[in-house]
Amino acid sequence: MVNVDKAIIARLKKQGHNFEILVDCDNAVAFKEGKPVDMKDVLADTKIFSDSKKGFVAQESSLKSLFGTSDALDIAKIIIKEGEIQLTAEHRAKLKEQKTKRILNYLHRNGVDPRTNLPHPLQRLELAFEEAKIRIDENKNEEKQIDEIIKKLKPILPIYFATSEIGVKIPANIAGNTHSKVFNAVSSFGKILKNEWLTDGSWMCVVEIPAGLQNDLFDKINSVTHGNAEMKVLKQNSTR
Repeated sequence: MVNVDKAIIARLKKQGHNFEILVDCDNAVAFKEGKPVDMKDVLADTKIFSDSKKGFVAQESSLKSLFGTSDALDIAKIIIKEGEIQLTAEHRAKLKEQKTKRILNYLHRNGVDPRTNLPHPLQRLELAFEEAKIRIDENKNEEKQIDEIIKKLKPILPIYFATSEIGVKIPANIAGNTHSKVFNAVSSFGKILKNEWLTDGSWMCVVEIPAGLQNDLFDKINSVTHGNAEMKVLKQNSTR
């Protein structure tokens, strides 16, 4: 069990009733995110409280009525999944840092500068975040924050979001030896829309990738084929 002195509260309000449990912050968040965490590493106490600070334990009748069971372990799982976890300041800071990095990477991978059709470097995005005074909400889903972030960024940093359809062709003289490596490389970047061997023995495909990744894809294929592949941006589709 978790040390009670280091535990924080996870709380769920249900039909006017308050239910609380004492949990380890990091492991409770991991469990809420669907990671395989043993509940003995989550709970500091097996009791379900109506007010944990005062030590008031929830009535069994209320538990059965509202949860359909009085099993503390099953109820604790519901409270963590559906309720809120009172994060420590340390965990909030860590969560905010992780979400900021993921959002920056999303913008770098999916967004391009309309003046160059190239992705913005991460450092440029980070500086724009500072200039626009963008603050990431650690409690809010990343996807739900993206539109507001883009709105604040655009006056400072022109950006649009698109996918690119890239045509790749390997000449016949190396296609047999490099096909599988190129295929694996291409499929790791995005969705293969077309894939065929041509009558002259060459191999071609069309892959759809986030527009910000096209230079990375070109570098990877050039590395595998020693610069012998033909690559071309066929189309760009706006996504935001």
